Amino acid sequence: MAERGRDSAELVSYLAKALVSEPNEVEVVVEEDGELIELETADDDRGRVIGRQGRVAKALRAILNATADGQGSRLDIVD
Repeated sequence: MAERGRDSAELVSYLAKALVSEPNEVEVVVEEDGELIELETADDDRGRVIGRQGRVAKALRAILNATADGQGSRLDIVD
């Protein structure tokens, strides 16, 4: 992981594992010098991370942007 996004990736991983039914399948990858954080889950859990009308995903992005380490980072939920 890139040094800049390491703490942000750990935060996203922690929150995502709390939401899904298969926490062992959660994988977080930091790319582009910490600017892009990719979240990958099991196929059945993707809907839980996105939420109705994207509300959970928006909340995860808001929490990420509220941290000093996460400002300027983008969260992408990988299909």
